[in-house]
Amino acid sequence: MMAWIEANTVLAAGAVLVLLGLAWLLMMRRRRPAPKREYRDVLSEGAGPAQRNTALIDAPPAAAIVVPVAAEAPVAAAAVADGGDDLTRIKGLGPKLSRLLADLGVTRFDQIAAWTDADIAEIDAQLGAFAGRPTRDAWVEQARLLVSGDAAAYEAKFGKL
Repeated sequence: MMAWIEANTVLAAGAVLVLLGLAWLLMMRRRRPAPKREYRDVLSEGAGPAQRNTALIDAPPAAAIVVPVAAEAPVAAAAVADGGDDLTRIKGLGPKLSRLLADLGVTRFDQIAAWTDADIAEIDAQLGAFAGRPTRDAWVEQARLLVSGDAAAYEAKFGKL
């Protein structure tokens, strides 16, 4: 037996650790009793289930809470309708970023194409979780190609439009 342990020390240590882990799990399970749930009937104290159900059915309806769900118009359609461009054509600039840029007053490719390093830093500071995207995804270069109308150069560098 001793020769086996000496030959398989790592295996023996692993077996000991597994056994210790199982023992710990069993002890932890025994320590915590299942939580007791207490139910309190606020409608009718001391009433049976059938009476409580009847009380719930006959109770006046609670004030209906109406949450208006406004369907957001696609940013591309709204921006194009206002004379802006579909900024989501820039790779790495999705609908959320397009809405954020629209809130910042950026709705056209020529605005992005004219950005300087200082402008990028200013906009980048306002992008929150999307910070770093203008430089990482080369928005300025993409916008310049889109403004020039050179689709072949754009697709050669950034992929299909």
